[in-house]
Amino acid sequence: MICTIYCAARNVERGDPACTELNDPPGDSVASSTGIFARRPENINNVLRDSVKARREVELHWKASDCKHIVQVKDVYENTYGGCKCLLVVMECMEGGELFQRIQDRQDGAFTEREAAEVMYEICAAVKYIHDMNIAHRDLKPENLLYSRPDSTGILKLTDFGFAKETFSKDNTLQTPCYTPYYVAPEVLGTEKYDKSCDIWSLGVIMYILLCGFPPFYSMHGHAMSPGMKKKIRQGQYDFPSPEWSNVSMEARNLIEGMLCIDPAQRLQIDDVMRNKWIARYTEVPATPLHTGRVLREGEESWPEVQEEMTRSLATMRVDYDTARLKQLDHTNNPLLNKRRRAKEANAVPPAASPTAAS
Repeated sequence: MICTIYCAARNVERGDPACTELNDPPGDSVASSTGIFARRPENINNVLRDSVKARREVELHWKASDCKHIVQVKDVYENTYGGCKCLLVVMECMEGGELFQRIQDRQDGAFTEREAAEVMYEICAAVKYIHDMNIAHRDLKPENLLYSRPDSTGILKLTDFGFAKETFSKDNTLQTPCYTPYYVAPEVLGTEKYDKSCDIWSLGVIMYILLCGFPPFYSMHGHAMSPGMKKKIRQGQYDFPSPEWSNVSMEARNLIEGMLCIDPAQRLQIDDVMRNKWIARYTEVPATPLHTGRVLREGEESWPEVQEEMTRSLATMRVDYDTARLKQLDHTNNPLLNKRRRAKEANAVPPAASPTAAS
């Protein structure tokens, strides 16, 4: 049992009620001093059921764990819960909270453009690491960016590889419609194939929010994915309004435009982003005070609603690979998949491949 290897220390409140902090193995001189945590299932719905997809998720996260800016997977155990086979994943304990919550809560002055550049450097370092391994994350968003510690020594790390996928297929592309609405690239909304460039789009959205406190694309009707929001994303309709953007450098704006290019073939790649002066030489970026913290605090009540809408959309749009085969498009109520079905029928494209071929 895992309890014979790790000692339960305390339950941890981190937005995940199924988290228990564990002490490092006794006598383990190489264990991380930051501690680790494991998911403690409260009901069968919180269990990571053992499946080909679940094992693939854990495998890809494990492969990427050597990166300084990716949450480390310590151990993986096969288990049984409620009569179901499941996986128990022991991961590094991230005590510093989410990226934007940290910015919102700070009391030592305004968040600056230089700090935003440093944050983007750290996020991009994680993305470059997985892209160099031919892995696309496909769910880059603030909630998946956590700090290891609450103080200034905390390291920003990427987590949640639930939608991650290897990209070295014959045409080096992906087609699975998995995404979070506010961070989705234009090509993911249609029938086009997409690859690691969708992660660059998400990086552009995150950078935009870092510099002003609100997203470049939003719904006017309170829905996570309204027709108006889809149109804005497809056409790349966004701006840099005052006063939030009045003092932000042109270098930052130009980089965002390169990452939010609607044509994935013209969009920057991660190496281009890392070589950009604003990222590569972030210590030289002007320490201009930003409106980000104020905007996040003023929108504190609405931010959880945005996150909830994202979660609902993810639940609707996630393709369930745990089943024996994919749902037939004729039987789904998902509007995105219905649109894909109509496009395929119009173009006489063969039906979707089996999960084995898709993975």
